Amino acid sequence: MIEGLLGGLFNGLSIGSVLLIVALGLAIVFGLMGVINLAHGELMMLGAYTTYVVQNGAAAIGSGALEIYFLVALPIAFLVAAAVGLLLERGVIRHLYGRPLETLLATWGVSLILRQFIRSVSWSLVIGLVIFCVLFFGGRWILQRQANWERLSRIANPVVLMLSGAIAIITGILINQSGNTTLSRAWFGARNVDVTAPSWLRGGVSVSGEVASQLYWAITVGVFLFALLWIVGYFAFIRSERQITERLDNDRVVLIASALLASILTLFTFFLNQPARPDWFSSGVPLQFPYARLFIIGLTIVCLIGIYWFLNGTAWGLRIRSVTQNRKMSACLGIPTEKVDALSFALGSGLAGIAGCAVTLLGSVGPNLGGNYIVDAFMVVVVGGVGKLAGSIVAALVIGIVTYLIGSGTIALLFTPFPALQPVTDFFTFFATTSMAKVMVFALIIAFLQWKPAGMFPQKGRSVEV
Repeated sequence: MIEGLLGGLFNGLSIGSVLLIVALGLAIVFGLMGVINLAHGELMMLGAYTTYVVQNGAAAIGSGALEIYFLVALPIAFLVAAAVGLLLERGVIRHLYGRPLETLLATWGVSLILRQFIRSVSWSLVIGLVIFCVLFFGGRWILQRQANWERLSRIANPVVLMLSGAIAIITGILINQSGNTTLSRAWFGARNVDVTAPSWLRGGVSVSGEVASQLYWAITVGVFLFALLWIVGYFAFIRSERQITERLDNDRVVLIASALLASILTLFTFFLNQPARPDWFSSGVPLQFPYARLFIIGLTIVCLIGIYWFLNGTAWGLRIRSVTQNRKMSACLGIPTEKVDALSFALGSGLAGIAGCAVTLLGSVGPNLGGNYIVDAFMVVVVGGVGKLAGSIVAALVIGIVTYLIGSGTIALLFTPFPALQPVTDFFTFFATTSMAKVMVFALIIAFLQWKPAGMFPQKGRSVEV
């Protein structure tokens, strides 16, 4: 039971880390522009397929390249997803600001297009797209040089679009009917593909049974102390305050202070030589912590540090935070809000690409990969508080851990040794699947939002303007 809970906590932490990287980009986009981007999961999928392509390229080079391909795939996945996100913002979303329903439908359509593109992409399709882009944008560039372009634009644009599309489609059909399988064969297809981790990401760290028992006892003490400290702080410093700004300040202080004190006492409990703990905490069964999941957790920490530095230590980060707080005033002060929007969307999309690269270490890659994470990512943003980095961190880790513990049946196993709690065991056994666990977590989130509609860390002062 001990090793199952510890393993579940660790696996849930790694899943929550991937979810956090996805939610970070979504929080930047949603918090800044108020855009509900349903294609964010597909940007994550593009990052995963980019990793697969880099792996195949490294395999063609040699075994030495396979050892470092993952480190090369991370920045490439970021750039590919950022480029597609920038194209999406410049081509679609910038024309739909202030119209959330149209933006929602447009990004949903883009997500379907990207999924089908991954299923069907081949050299013939790529050649057709290149021909279309050259003819369409080249034709518009030539026509725009004419003196009477303003008068001809309403007729020229649809004509150039139809002619370019027709030529590109006919070219693709002719290539497919030529019998050249190299040009007509799909690159990926509808089936899932596997990404093999480098040798240094295989295996894991083994922890002896005695250390595992000590770690479990320390975590139990830490969680209990955190809950006790937060409850005391809530009734002493938060509930008594009448002004909303003071309550928000005290809420953050109490939460951070409780977490720090509980962490310190947890470390003391773990490093004591002779801890006083019940006998059933000593199972003697060793634990395994895979290197791949440890790498994902480390990658998440690096991304968090990078985003925090960018938002708080650079000029463009200051501009992003300014536009988040008050878009109209920022524009009056000379901040280029359109460039800020484009940069923010590219940054959020790039983070989704990194998340897609990381998720290849957890399983196979398929066209529907993004759909498995997009709903959870939105829940993280809403529960944590729109535009709040600390709230996204807490919400992602909690949702990831709780979903895994419930879906894997770990919580149901905790109550198995107690016959008096058989109804509780049956209740959690009923939800011990991935889909049912998400249903239960979604119900818990709805209940939480009834208590705190603005999330864990609501905006202080002026709300985000969209």
